[in-house]
Amino acid sequence: MSGSEKTQAKTEQAKGKVKETAGGAVGNEKLTAEGRAEQAKGDARQAKEKIKDVFKD
Repeated sequence: MSGSEKTQAKTEQAKGKVKETAGGAVGNEKLTAEGRAEQAKGDARQAKEKIKDVFKD
C-alpha cells in the first residue's frame, strides 16, 4: 500500500470516527451519518490498496 494512500485512508477513518462520536454526543443524526460515511470511505480506500498489493506480488 502506498504511503500517501494509507495515510489518507487512516485520516478519513479517524475524521469519520470523530464526527460520529460528536454527532452521537450532541444528538445530531446528520453528523453521525456523515461520520459513518467518511469511515466507510476510508475503509474502502484501504481495501482497494490492499487488493492492489495482493496483485503486485
